Amino acid sequence: QVQLVESGGGLVQAGGSLRLSCAASGRTFSSYAMGWFRQAPGKEREFVATDSRSGGTTYYADSVKGRFAFSRDNAKNTVYLQMNSLKPEDTAVYYCAATRVYVIGSHFGQREAEVWGQGTLVTVSS
Repeated sequence: QVQLVESGGGLVQAGGSLRLSCAASGRTFSSYAMGWFRQAPGKEREFVATDSRSGGTTYYADSVKGRFAFSRDNAKNTVYLQMNSLKPEDTAVYYCAATRVYVIGSHFGQREAEVWGQGTLVTVSS
């Protein structure tokens, strides 16, 4: 099973950009679907973006579509979340997640996630 470590969080002004990274240990990284979730203060954790085990499909929450971009580099065992045009409502702890569960036709959710990172805090000031 992989282990996940996020980095790249921090404080940024509204309209700014950040890139989060999630480094995975283990030799089976390419067999996992990977994703990003976030939890804002006082709210439930929510889906942000994931890819799929079958490859070729990336899913985004409506709230981040067009502003955030998910990517992965299997050679580096790393996934990224490029966040542009950040808004104060993007403030949250961002978690990386991994799963080997096949989900057909949709992103994997928290119930399917098998491995979680420790989270990285993103704060967007107005």
